[in-house]
Amino acid sequence: MNVLHAIAGLLLLLLLSACTGAQSAFDTGGVEAERVLGMFWIMVVGAAVIWIFVIGLSCYVTRVSPRAVDDRIGIRLIIWGGCVFPTLVLAGLLFWGLGMMPELRRPADGPTIAVSGERFWWRVAYDVEGGPGVVRNLPPGGVPSANEIWLPVGQRSTILLGSPDVIHSFWAPSLAGKMDAIPGRVNRLVMEPTRTGVYNGVCAEFCGEAHAQMGFRVVVVSEQEYAAYVRAQAAPAAVTQGPGVDLFLRNGCAACHSVRGTTADGQIGPDLTHVASRRTIGAGLLPTTPENIAAFIRSTDHVKPGVEMPSFGMLPEAEVTAIAQWLGSLE
Repeated sequence: MNVLHAIAGLLLLLLLSACTGAQSAFDTGGVEAERVLGMFWIMVVGAAVIWIFVIGLSCYVTRVSPRAVDDRIGIRLIIWGGCVFPTLVLAGLLFWGLGMMPELRRPADGPTIAVSGERFWWRVAYDVEGGPGVVRNLPPGGVPSANEIWLPVGQRSTILLGSPDVIHSFWAPSLAGKMDAIPGRVNRLVMEPTRTGVYNGVCAEFCGEAHAQMGFRVVVVSEQEYAAYVRAQAAPAAVTQGPGVDLFLRNGCAACHSVRGTTADGQIGPDLTHVASRRTIGAGLLPTTPENIAAFIRSTDHVKPGVEMPSFGMLPEAEVTAIAQWLGSLE
């Protein structure tokens, strides 16, 4: 019995160890995530009570008092226990859940950020205009970035979600529920972070071969830090001349990527103007270092199978290194 207790304790510890972290719905850092977690625990407690009642009743009629039950009692048990009770419980949960929506979806007073889910990365634009015009299925304007979203703590920020290709699902479990990014429309998700930190997000809708490697980071900071970050992102690239720039342009990288301050103005891939200021490359795949940038350029399809960017392994190593060093300096 002691061995069984030890095994049960170990399993319980393993389960509890998954309840914290930057991508845990149990380690909340946003208003909506807190409300959803509260509903989850109430449903768990309710389910446990019902399970105990059903198992207890089963044990009673099979072990304690195994006798025939009158048909009328059986019918009443089916009607009240199998129909009326579940209907009332589900109606109560529905009523409570719908009652949460007006507060969680009320208009935001913070910044508006556009996020476009694209195979297999996230296009980001800060302080976009909320007008009806749509560029790549998102409102025009804004400060471009990719795969990393900064939010001010304590403010209700609006995330405008769209996609130019297939359905994606934007989900940062510690901050809010998931919301689909659907081609042809713009969905609105309100996020209200309650504490600073870095939170992981994922695409929660299968969208192709590299779906599992389509992550992002949400960085929650003070209002002052957020404003300073957006101003810095709006500035042109820190380095706009040198061998790395020339090689970047000569080898066709500008056909897909833009680097403001240079002639590179491609719109297919992520904006790289301040790529070195992001924590990761490849949509959350690798830490941002010149070495990892070089590996991604050299063997893109190996590092991230299914990605739509071609590999440039045919380039001389010196050229790949020069381009990676330049991109690694763009903070």
